[in-house]
Amino acid sequence: MNRLEKNLQGKGMKIGIVMSRFNEDVVSQLLNACEQRLLALGVAAEDITLATVPGALETPLTLQTMANSERFDGLVALGAVIRGETYHFEVVANESARGISEVQLQFGVPIANAILTTENDEQALDRVAVKGAEAADVIIEMIHLLRQI
Repeated sequence: MNRLEKNLQGKGMKIGIVMSRFNEDVVSQLLNACEQRLLALGVAAEDITLATVPGALETPLTLQTMANSERFDGLVALGAVIRGETYHFEVVANESARGISEVQLQFGVPIANAILTTENDEQALDRVAVKGAEAADVIIEMIHLLRQI
């Protein structure tokens, strides 16, 4: 059996990040965790490009534009959708995830989806450090995996 091994070496990789500014206190910490982990994995700071958007629903279009540019090896979506009192939470959570998946499949560029969907601010803040770092791991691993295939 030919086993494709996990590889988290990010040296030389160009990473695009799209961050929703909605719930900025949460997403700024998510960004910090992701960026620090990318740097620790060997991605150079100058090889990380950040684009910010108003909210999670604007994320897929920006990711699509970045993927279409062919300038990035992989992309990361960062955001926080926190449940409110209306159905809008479900719409934003579901449609942003669907859009991100469509971009990934359309362009063949891996995207780590780290848009948190939580019941409240506390849950979101409890997850930022882990999910931000995990997004960095996921994108580097997926870039290598797709190159090996």
